[in-house]
Amino acid sequence: MSTVLVEVPEPHVTVVTLHRPDRLNAMSIELVLELADALEAIRADNSCRVVVLTGAGRAFSSGLDLKDHGVVPGIDGLQMGQIAQRAMHVYSRLTPILRSLHQPVIAAVNGDAYGGGMCLTLAAELRFAAEGARFNATGIVNGLTSTEMGASWLLPRLVGAAHSNDLLMTGRVIDADEALRMGLVSRVLPADELLDATLEVARNMARYSAYGLAMTKSTIWANLEIASLAASQELEDRNQLMLGFTSNLPEAMAAFAEGRDPIYTDEPRRDLFG
Repeated sequence: MSTVLVEVPEPHVTVVTLHRPDRLNAMSIELVLELADALEAIRADNSCRVVVLTGAGRAFSSGLDLKDHGVVPGIDGLQMGQIAQRAMHVYSRLTPILRSLHQPVIAAVNGDAYGGGMCLTLAAELRFAAEGARFNATGIVNGLTSTEMGASWLLPRLVGAAHSNDLLMTGRVIDADEALRMGLVSRVLPADELLDATLEVARNMARYSAYGLAMTKSTIWANLEIASLAASQELEDRNQLMLGFTSNLPEAMAAFAEGRDPIYTDEPRRDLFG
């Protein structure tokens, strides 16, 4: 049975579901490899504009599966240190894969997101939580570190150093309301409404320019690493100009004048050049 389900419930929206509900969607090698393959396929799917990432059952993901974590493939002839390093890379590469998708990702956190499960949500552009969802940096509790899958870089940028240090060093559990207050999630919804509400947001986003969504995502991520306002604005200006050379803005203006929804094609704007 597949540990990751991929569905297209409507045009331009893909839902990826972690599917080990009997193990609270714990992250085994099998699940992580299947998830990476699914995301790589989505990256190549030009019909997809928005991705929703969620979990099956009552958890988003409980983090690393300590009882049945599986075996990394392709390790014949390697020593323990090499095997461990490759295993860590299997998990840690999920963050850059999610970041590199052309499509924005909404994490619909349907239940507990612990350890690597919480880290996985950090790589999404948007995080919506069910009312009963809880978040926890589990590594420190298990005698390891909580700095995994980019959490020590991503979390301070999302919630600030004070909240990030509190979560990563104390191992305390926070509920959805506290996650909302600190900015870890942007919306908290009733559990039975979470997926439908998330799909509604995804559906509305998918009406926008696919090019515009992709460029907005890439600019947001790039500017997290730019220390200068001037440099960030230079990047913004160039990306805005690139979209300005499409037919999208004239279409938006025409649709407004005609009282209809715009249809963005991202085709070149030919009137600028005669």
